[in-house]
Amino acid sequence: MAFPARSRHSGKKPVFEQVDAALAFKVKKSIVMVGMMGAGKTAVGQALASRLKVPFLDSDEEIVRAANMSIAEIFERDGERFFRDRETEVIGRLLDTERAVLSTGGGAFMSERNRSMIAKRGVAVWLKADLDLLWNRVKHKDTRPLLRTADPKATLTQLYNTRVPVYALADLKVEASASYSIADMADAVVAALLTRPDVLEEI
Repeated sequence: MAFPARSRHSGKKPVFEQVDAALAFKVKKSIVMVGMMGAGKTAVGQALASRLKVPFLDSDEEIVRAANMSIAEIFERDGERFFRDRETEVIGRLLDTERAVLSTGGGAFMSERNRSMIAKRGVAVWLKADLDLLWNRVKHKDTRPLLRTADPKATLTQLYNTRVPVYALADLKVEASASYSIADMADAVVAALLTRPDVLEEI
């Protein structure tokens, strides 16, 4: 995931500059990162977990560890439906274990079962990135099984158009930008979470 270097003093300061880096927080519910492939769920989620001093969990990594094969290999051997069932099981287990930042795969939030679990046990944060930004981040990677098509950009566009209306159901939305670093995005998520005192509280 390629993000620019941190740019704290370039141009007008964004709203999330108001979040004091010295603040400490109490996390009351698990924070679930949702959004398209390439939105930064893993990188931003790791930075956010470090900032909030809670564990970082990744549902895709848990599936890979349990199956002892890559997601692309699972798709090829067992199909997407099998993968989605395992994904739901893993997300449920991770939500039950501890308060954490949980990164999910791009298709996870499309499942009503998963959305219901997340709504009951945590809070969904959509990292909203535009199509051009997403394509720039994923076009040189061959680890995305859904993009192994004759025209991967057209496939990504179709996925984007299908998924965005569902991602919009997330509890919180954070806009991504090509000019934001990982730390900037983590700050933006903290700022959004602070609007939900049932999820995040200053201490």
